[in-house]
Amino acid sequence: MVVKILISALLAMTFLATPASAATVRQITGFGSNPGALRMYEYIPDGLAPGRPVVVALHGCTQDATYGQNAGWIDLADRLRFTVVLPQQVTANNFSQCFNWFQSLDIRRGSGEAESIAQMARRGVADAGADPRRVYVTGLSAGGAMTSVILAAYPDLFAGGGVVAGLPYGCAATVIEAYTCMNPGKDLTPRQWGDKVRAASTFSGARPGVNVWHGGADYTVASANMRELSEQWTDVGAPVQTRLITGMGHGQPVAPGQGCGRAGAYMLDVGVCAAAELSRAWGL
Repeated sequence: MVVKILISALLAMTFLATPASAATVRQITGFGSNPGALRMYEYIPDGLAPGRPVVVALHGCTQDATYGQNAGWIDLADRLRFTVVLPQQVTANNFSQCFNWFQSLDIRRGSGEAESIAQMARRGVADAGADPRRVYVTGLSAGGAMTSVILAAYPDLFAGGGVVAGLPYGCAATVIEAYTCMNPGKDLTPRQWGDKVRAASTFSGARPGVNVWHGGADYTVASANMRELSEQWTDVGAPVQTRLITGMGHGQPVAPGQGCGRAGAYMLDVGVCAAAELSRAWGL
């Protein structure tokens, strides 16, 4: 019996362990014109074969590129073999290091932070020899709202997106309006939301799928935003999946006990790993 328990424990450790790797998250410069003045970080696992996917992961306010490790994306990249691109906000753009999902110049195709992130995605594909048809974007809170921006402005560049505790595209145009959008939220018709996305680009193809995650006890970004997000993307024809976690507050669902993510500020150990679930949904 003791031997069986030891064997089971060893098997579990083997499954959860991250493969030994000398690869590190490194800063990339010269990735484009960078009109949004953001920083780019990138993680490419050692020995990554060409033709693998890329995930662009956007941190929340007060966070930085370490979000990739804390949310579980770096460990998953080693296990599942894909590249992670990590845009990072700077205080010169936003004192709280939030991506400016509510500033008109930062949410347009070809402009500001949105264009900087698109340039990073293209650089990640080039650096890793990745499959340009398998590029995904996800983010938490302000990063989740910016994920909506990227999916609206660059639907031709991404195969899918994951919005965690985020907001619909075009919800706010000022800082004051942003707070109203966050809580209690803005109630528009699906057509009104959809029109905002349709106005963001001239794209007429099949929209990338959208996965929406939210905590039922999130009082920073009200869970009503999950409904509005679903209505927005459904109206433009995107496949939508939603996941409401009862009792969870504002943050990224992680599961350190399952080898996925690290608990901390806005990184909530709820026994569910959003990054792993998104990886599964995207077929990574």
